[in-house]
Amino acid sequence: MGSGCDSGHETHPDHRLVIAVTGGTHEEFREYVVARGPTLLRAAYQLTGHPSDAEDLLQAALVKTYLAWDRIQERAAMDAYVRRAMVNINISWWRRRKLEEYPSEELPEPVLTGGYGYLPERVEQALDRLPTRMRAAIMLRYYEDMTEPEIAKALGISVGTVKSTVSRAMAKLRGDLTIPEQRQLEPQA
Repeated sequence: MGSGCDSGHETHPDHRLVIAVTGGTHEEFREYVVARGPTLLRAAYQLTGHPSDAEDLLQAALVKTYLAWDRIQERAAMDAYVRRAMVNINISWWRRRKLEEYPSEELPEPVLTGGYGYLPERVEQALDRLPTRMRAAIMLRYYEDMTEPEIAKALGISVGTVKSTVSRAMAKLRGDLTIPEQRQLEPQA
C-alpha cells in the first residue's frame, strides 16, 4: 500500500477523487499543512508545554480549520485562524481538566547545561516550567498580542487576575533566566 499523501509528486487516483469531490479543498489544505505545520506545532508546544499534547492540540485545530476551510475568506490570515483555534481548544481542555496550580513561595533553580545556553531555548524552557494558566496568559499577551480584557474573556477570569497572573509569570521568567553569577552578586537580605 502507498504511504498516503506524502507519496511523491504524482497524485494517487484516490487523491484525485478526493480533490474532485472537494473542489480542490483537500489538496489546498494539505499543501497548507505541509508548509506551515512545523511553525504551528511550535506554537502548540508553547501553549501546552508537552510534545504529545502539542501534537493533539494542533491536530484538533487543523480538523476545525479543515471543516471551516471553505468559509475562511482570507487565506493570508490562516495561521492566525489556526492559532486562535489552538488557544480556544487549549482553554477548553484546560477548563475541563479543572487542575488548579498555585504558585509556590520559592522558585525552582533553573537547569542550565553546558554554559548559559541559547537564549531562545532558555526562554522556551522557562515557559515550559510555568503553570498552565501562567503560560496561557503569557502566550496570549506577548505572542498573540491580546489586551488584558481580551485575555480575561478568553480565560474566563477577571482583568485583575490577568494582571496578577502575567505579573507573577514574568517574575518567574525573570528569575528563571537570571545568570547564576548575577544572583550571587545581588545583595542578600
